Amino acid sequence: MNTLVLAPQLDDRYTIGKVTSRIGLQTDATTFVSTDDISQIIADKNKEKPFNCVLIDEAQFLTREHVFQLGKVTDEMNIPVLAYGLRTDFQGEPFEGSKYLLAWSDNLKELKAICHCGSKATMVLRHDEEGNVINEGSQVEIGGNDRYVSVCRQHFNESFYGK
Repeated sequence: MNTLVLAPQLDDRYTIGKVTSRIGLQTDATTFVSTDDISQIIADKNKEKPFNCVLIDEAQFLTREHVFQLGKVTDEMNIPVLAYGLRTDFQGEPFEGSKYLLAWSDNLKELKAICHCGSKATMVLRHDEEGNVINEGSQVEIGGNDRYVSVCRQHFNESFYGK
């Protein structure tokens, strides 16, 4: 299938314009920034060779407008859009892109992570270099995968709030 892979330009963990899995698989990606019209990017690239689907990596970095534009791609261009990303940041707050994807998507499929206790992990903790939980700072910090730990809500609350 001919798939257009899109990724936010700010994700420079490996190489800008590449999507890389944790096991090392890699593919080229068309990058976007917050001011881009994603539906126009897709329409222009679709003229070259029609797509069977569009895959968005790090979808939490989409804007509200991007999510609206992706809905138009599905509704008007009849191209399925698959978006992968986090629901919440290290403070338990929704990312803008995630919030609107959850609200406006036709279909949601959750990829499950497991907390160290064996429960479903729905939250993410950010740690400093010494392993202490960080509870303030910028919502976006690219890289540092070793600083993030997926946990269940109970362990998030205990670690983040001390409750």
